[in-house]
Amino acid sequence: MLYTTIEIHIPEAMKPYVTEKNAEDELQRNALLLYPYVLQKKISNGRAAEILEISKLDLIDLYGKMGFCYFDQTMDELDKDLETFKSLGLSGVTV
Repeated sequence: MLYTTIEIHIPEAMKPYVTEKNAEDELQRNALLLYPYVLQKKISNGRAAEILEISKLDLIDLYGKMGFCYFDQTMDELDKDLETFKSLGLSGVTV
């Protein structure tokens, strides 16, 4: 992976928390930097994973461990979708 250096302005008190410590910290920090663009749908999870050189599933898992949900549906929306699916009456499919 090719890296570049950029300058960002942060509060002085943040410095100990954002300095490079190990590969896992670096991956998490870079994933967090990409997350707003994923959330705003400027890039996909797949593209973010490509940028980070990890699989999409690994990125989804990483975001999940940080408390970010892959699905943006509410429970009510999910229940409604499940009811719609069940009403289709597809045989052999269980939900």
